[in-house]
Amino acid sequence: MLPETVKGRLEAIPTLVASGKRVNGLYRLMGSRLLWEDGLQKIASNKGAMTPGIDGETFVDFGPEDLDPIIASVMAGTYDPKPVRRVFIPKGKGKRRPLGIPTRDDRLVQEVARQLLERIYEPVFSNASHGFRPGRSCHTALEHVKAVWTGVKWLVDVDVAGFFENIDHDILLRLLRKRIDDEKFIGLIGSMLKAGVMEDRVHTRTYSGTPQGGIVSPILANIYLHELDMFMAERMAAFERGKVRATNPEYGRLAGRIQKQRKRVTMLRAKENVDEVKVAAALAKIQTLLPQKRSIPSGDAMDPGYRRLRYCRYADDFMIGVIGSKEDARSVFAEVRAFLTEALALTVSEEKSGIRKASDGAAFLGYEVRTYTTRQRVVRSRKGSVSFLRRPPSEVMQLHVPWEKVHAFASAKGYGDLSVLKPRHRSLLLSCSDVEIVLAYNAELRGFANYYALAKDVSFKLNRLEFLQRWSLFKTLASKHKTNVRAVVARMRTGQVRISVQ
Repeated sequence: MLPETVKGRLEAIPTLVASGKRVNGLYRLMGSRLLWEDGLQKIASNKGAMTPGIDGETFVDFGPEDLDPIIASVMAGTYDPKPVRRVFIPKGKGKRRPLGIPTRDDRLVQEVARQLLERIYEPVFSNASHGFRPGRSCHTALEHVKAVWTGVKWLVDVDVAGFFENIDHDILLRLLRKRIDDEKFIGLIGSMLKAGVMEDRVHTRTYSGTPQGGIVSPILANIYLHELDMFMAERMAAFERGKVRATNPEYGRLAGRIQKQRKRVTMLRAKENVDEVKVAAALAKIQTLLPQKRSIPSGDAMDPGYRRLRYCRYADDFMIGVIGSKEDARSVFAEVRAFLTEALALTVSEEKSGIRKASDGAAFLGYEVRTYTTRQRVVRSRKGSVSFLRRPPSEVMQLHVPWEKVHAFASAKGYGDLSVLKPRHRSLLLSCSDVEIVLAYNAELRGFANYYALAKDVSFKLNRLEFLQRWSLFKTLASKHKTNVRAVVARMRTGQVRISVQ
């Protein structure tokens, strides 16, 4: 197929999807070298390109001229995916996460399939979905929660047990057929899913799940959970009630009393003989009532006539916010659990799932998300600066760095004991040069700080971590040069080695 023809077909896919038509001819498109060369360039530039699958092959000395046999086998229908090599990576708290490493050829085939799937599904994926998508990330999900979830009363935290390992193949292929009219292409995806895993030279067939580590796995997971996104969109539309919250009765009562006193002041001052004592008394009452009024919400936080539902998802990690009663939150939780079980054959972890008060907070993407209501000092300048206290209109969502994440990071990197600020040297770095040691420390802390940059308390909590990190660095350099920390600090001050986390 000519490159111009392929480009035209690829550009037409989003239009077809938007019109509601199923896309065909995908398997034929896989015969285009354009897709394969793009895929090769993308995969070979990743650091994982040198990680072998079960056949030991990597992308060393593999170029565009080596693509022809793979393309030929796919187009002839003789291509047969090999099992992935299973390895385990630390997950935290002593647990391990299984990771499947496909062979070199399988990675290429998966990347070509992924390119086609992305063109079909990106135009229809929900704005609530942030995982493994172009231009989206954990930060875009967290920024959405921070910006939009104001006023949330309850957080519904739903944890899907072993999501990637429990994706139902039959359901997934049925979902693909909703938008794809090409059985050869769907059959190719099915063969990838059922290729199995190789662990300790034992081949095990896979009847459910899509291995984490596979190039096509993230978009297949998003296609699977797109059904949840659509369910939540319908549920949100049905749940919504009222345009604005009713006025808080106590707020309205205080506002009425203040207004009455202001009218009284106006009437007293309109008289020919102004009674300054009565005017002063009315003004004093106003000054007494104003702080009371500012200390309470203007709207009725539990107004049964006002309800909203919020939803955000990153891969299989998602959270629901409820502006309503706890009974509303329980109802939403039950409906979501039933949908996951009945429509997607997924199991909800009862131990890790639950309903939390938004003011108490819940974990989401490594952050603690919770609402707060406080009085904020603002300065307004009008013929001079006037400082006054203002209460936010309702609960504002904040992001925080969980202390346990800070402690776990310090422990994992070997900085020492953060709870008592006792640093220690890292013997594994003693064989490195001074510059390599400094760069390693800086890169670690910079990565942690960048991830938690959205948190309100990031500076406060990372101050302790940075202190421990710096003194661990000093102790490591001192141990390397068999000197004391004071000598290392003096050396830093003379500029022989510069350290920075910026």
